[in-house]
Amino acid sequence: MSATHKRVSDGNSSGSGADGGVQPPVGIDELLERVRSGYERIEPQEAYEAALAGDALLVDIRYAALRERDGLIPGALVVERNELEWRLDPQGSHRLPEATSHALRVVVICNEGYASSLAVQSLHQLGLHRATDLVGGFQAWRAAGLPVV
Repeated sequence: MSATHKRVSDGNSSGSGADGGVQPPVGIDELLERVRSGYERIEPQEAYEAALAGDALLVDIRYAALRERDGLIPGALVVERNELEWRLDPQGSHRLPEATSHALRVVVICNEGYASSLAVQSLHQLGLHRATDLVGGFQAWRAAGLPVV
């Protein structure tokens, strides 16, 4: 094995710490905990009320098969996860008309509230500082008896 190949495979894939050393990998549970500690998540009833009041844009990132199987939240904007950042970046050339400002309150909804947390981290990096996600995702929304079509 060449020295160049060894160097890349031995250290750079895990990322570098502040001191230049390699940081140990983290599991997904720890990553989610770290991500979620940076913002306040929202419960289904609060998200419903915020959307009704016009204070939040609900964004459903579930894939099509789940939406077809379980239904949709009335008024929620459907944006596939792989397009989320492009569609919600207020400065982006591919943004949706609803993406009017970095101050927009976005509530990201996935199926159970995991993928949405990681998506929120990405939106925060784009400057959407009021972005949050729904605790328990779509399944919690439905379990709370909130509208589904």
